[in-house]
Amino acid sequence: MKTDEVFAAALKVLREGGVILYPTDTVWGLGCDATRPDAVARIFDIKRRPDSKSLVLLASDLDMVARYVKAVPGIAVDLVEVNDAPMTIIYPGVIAGDAPADGDASSDKGDKHLLAWNAVAADGTVGIRVPLHDFCKELVRKLGRPLVSTSANISGEPSPVSRSEIAPEIVEAVDYVVPAPLEKGATGKPSQIIKVGLDAQVEIIRK
Repeated sequence: MKTDEVFAAALKVLREGGVILYPTDTVWGLGCDATRPDAVARIFDIKRRPDSKSLVLLASDLDMVARYVKAVPGIAVDLVEVNDAPMTIIYPGVIAGDAPADGDASSDKGDKHLLAWNAVAADGTVGIRVPLHDFCKELVRKLGRPLVSTSANISGEPSPVSRSEIAPEIVEAVDYVVPAPLEKGATGKPSQIIKVGLDAQVEIIRK
């Protein structure tokens, strides 16, 4: 399948609120439009993961990040500019939608200008990475909004580095799987995680 056809197929699924399996700059991931609570809820269900846990998102660049957080601290800009390895930055002041009164996300299609409320941590922060992976970066750019990036595994099980390591039940639960040769690229190395504050505070969560 040609690259343009892969992008077209993946984007169609994402824009319709579906879930994809794709290689990231770390491991194979489950992805969906991060502005759609209904799609985010499906990912929690597929992973059998409590929805009280936040998710990592991918953005094509810092301009996209800035559309979904109230301010991008200067230290975050510096970190991204010098970064040469996968790095997730936890940002404060997320711009997200409100949870429905009944907490049911199954029919909530969200607002493309707001992050899904169930993709955000309880403290109002969110982890976002600008991927060092051409396919991921271009996919997010074409989507035009952040993409959920969580490992394609049942919660508590090992994260898959290759397509062959993904459990059949995960594959069967998604709407689209990125095919070869674009399946190559996941490094297997976890990203650094750095939490930043508006006043240049930096906390290293994972080196």
